[in-house]
Amino acid sequence: MRLALYEPDIPPNTGTLIRLTACLGVPLDIIEPCGFPLSDRTLKRAAMDYGAAAEIALHRSFAAFQETLAGRRLVLLTTKAADSHLDFAFGPEDTLLLGRESAGVPDEVHERAAARIRIPMRPGCRSLNVALAGAVVLAEALRQIKGFPKP
Repeated sequence: MRLALYEPDIPPNTGTLIRLTACLGVPLDIIEPCGFPLSDRTLKRAAMDYGAAAEIALHRSFAAFQETLAGRRLVLLTTKAADSHLDFAFGPEDTLLLGRESAGVPDEVHERAAARIRIPMRPGCRSLNVALAGAVVLAEALRQIKGFPKP
């Protein structure tokens, strides 16, 4: 299981996801360009001292990221999906892809995903913060594959 961020543009969200993946032992892929320097102090503050424990792979583009997928299923979290993450069968080789906070992902990235899922919400509610969405879906995926770290 991996988590991937498509061209993130809010440092605290990226920092929060670095901390999440470090704590849960899940590798994190960051697809550039980012909307901020990766040395940004707000990113470091959000990641706290967990940055060193995180397994992070930087990719200069979506095309470069795709080259690393070999045999992995790309699962896109999107508000445009019809299927709920609660009805989806996750596998240990899945890579969960989160879109850019300000714009999601372009159509060509949408088309490359093997699956598209959404988090069910009350009517009138559009979306969650990207870091919260990543945590919600990653937790369900790890629960299904029994992938949480053992104490």
